[in-house]
Amino acid sequence: MSEQLQGVAGRLLDNMSRVMIGQKKTMAYVVCCVLAGGHILLEDVPGTGKTTMARSLAQSLKGDFRRIQFTPDLLPADITGMRIFHPSGERFEFVKGPVFTSVLLADEINRATPRTQSALLECMEEKQVSEGGKTWKLEDPFLVIATQNPIETQGTFLLPEAQLDRFLMRLEMEKPGREDMVAMMERFRMDSPMAELEAVAEKEDVVNAMQETRTVTVSGDIMDYMARLREAAQNPDLVRLGPSPRAVLALMHACQAWAWMHGRQYVVPDDVKELLLPVWNHRILLRGLSEGKTAEMLEKILEDVSAPTEERL
Repeated sequence: MSEQLQGVAGRLLDNMSRVMIGQKKTMAYVVCCVLAGGHILLEDVPGTGKTTMARSLAQSLKGDFRRIQFTPDLLPADITGMRIFHPSGERFEFVKGPVFTSVLLADEINRATPRTQSALLECMEEKQVSEGGKTWKLEDPFLVIATQNPIETQGTFLLPEAQLDRFLMRLEMEKPGREDMVAMMERFRMDSPMAELEAVAEKEDVVNAMQETRTVTVSGDIMDYMARLREAAQNPDLVRLGPSPRAVLALMHACQAWAWMHGRQYVVPDDVKELLLPVWNHRILLRGLSEGKTAEMLEKILEDVSAPTEERL
């Protein structure tokens, strides 16, 4: 495990904390998503710092950053790009859209129509754009950070399950306490520290760190534990849509990144327990009166499904 690469996560967290106060766990999850090569859905009410969180991460990475404000009149070509005819050369040329970047902030993603939202499906999963019979690859790292307000539903379009499944984690902002609020007011009293936030991680270091996290060992017993958790979450009496095989792979890769961030070359059951909710809470649909109680169900599953002991790892 390279000490130079190991410092990438710490530098990102320290730099983001210059702007974000009282969000240590959420920031750790965000950096975990980056290292696991996944995408993030930040869901919370207005004014809680979702966009600020995304911008602080983007500015901490020495890569390109684009922001798209999703609105009902946004078109798929406004995201992926379009072919423009050049009279002088009598030919069409593809002009790349804002998705060709390192970090894409999809602000209020649920305000765009399903047709526009679907433009991100191929980009998020295959990291490419297909247009005019050609395929355009997106460079690593490529990260989508989408925000949405779960309270205000007027003029919004629910994200389809296929879109939700592309996000590695769905996160909420932590509720700051009194001391955090005082510290926040003091820090932002004169000006926003965002203006002075500089990049602390090279693009190549992030890519190398992402590759190194995949070398973290996941024992057969840990894999079996994850599979048993999925089986428990497939209860047909309660569950209308359970975690997919992609959800299990997402959990495994997130656990590898989480273990690597904590200086370990192997995954332990506590990594699985820590990440199960943020990785699976948006991938499960419950039936009837149980709807909206996904977190409670997952916590009960963690209690009921036995984890492997240290001797078996």
